[in-house]
Amino acid sequence: MIAILSAPSNLGLRPPEPGSAPGASKAPEALREAGLMAGLTRAGARDAGVVLAGRYVDDDLTRPFGVVRNQEAMIDHSRRLARRITALLDAGDIPLVLGGDCSVLLGIGLATSPRDGIGLVHLDGHTDFRHPGNSHECASVAGEDLAAAVGLHWSAIADIDNAGPYFGPQHTVHVGHRQDDEEAAEAARLLGLVVSAKEAQARTPEQLASDVRAVAGTRYWLQVDVDILDPSVMPAVDSPDPGGLTAAELTALLHHLAPHAIGISITVFDPDLDPAGDYARTLTDILTTGLDQLTRNA
Repeated sequence: MIAILSAPSNLGLRPPEPGSAPGASKAPEALREAGLMAGLTRAGARDAGVVLAGRYVDDDLTRPFGVVRNQEAMIDHSRRLARRITALLDAGDIPLVLGGDCSVLLGIGLATSPRDGIGLVHLDGHTDFRHPGNSHECASVAGEDLAAAVGLHWSAIADIDNAGPYFGPQHTVHVGHRQDDEEAAEAARLLGLVVSAKEAQARTPEQLASDVRAVAGTRYWLQVDVDILDPSVMPAVDSPDPGGLTAAELTALLHHLAPHAIGISITVFDPDLDPAGDYARTLTDILTTGLDQLTRNA
């Protein structure tokens, strides 16, 4: 059964302006209001509750080098999220984690790393491959989560409880970055498969899903950052960049990838940038349709 678990964290994002907090932590409730929970529960999913994150603090003026934003709160949230995901997986459920920002991938990795043969499929408009080895500006895990997941970040976040790397690079796939992504070349050298949004659009969803499974295997975690969508479709994200997928393209890709996922996470939707709720409804339509096969099989 699909178990919908809210993880409303904004801890890995930069503040939209000094002293303020990002709105991504409001995403689970905004998606509930847009009908996502009702639609999925009618299809057989259940509500698995919420794992609350600690308070967001803009510590840019006081944080020492070598520490990411909200590090201690993020580590605590990752541990608690991992325990909940572990319990769901042990019960035979398929967790659908509603973030929040991409830092939830740390808790997901903590839960999946003890399980043999779990790959990672990372759908994102950015490679999120910034790390201390290629940048002096590391601070926001939401732009560094993929690097951390494969063990390339500071050990405090990439090796929580000596569990890193959370995913093997050779079984990790990234899809969806734009052509000007600064870390794409390095990610392509180190990961099993890296496909830009433009390259993804040149393949059929069936072909792309087959290519993904050839690397990630048939048991993987599916991480979906909604900025993989073009801003004309989904502008309610912190870093919208042109050249992303259409709603139909992401829906079709999810349709082919979701059936082999042991769990799915949805991240970086920001309701503060969607006051009328239009984009929450767009995302709800994409997810309820794209995950339809998963709900039928679960």
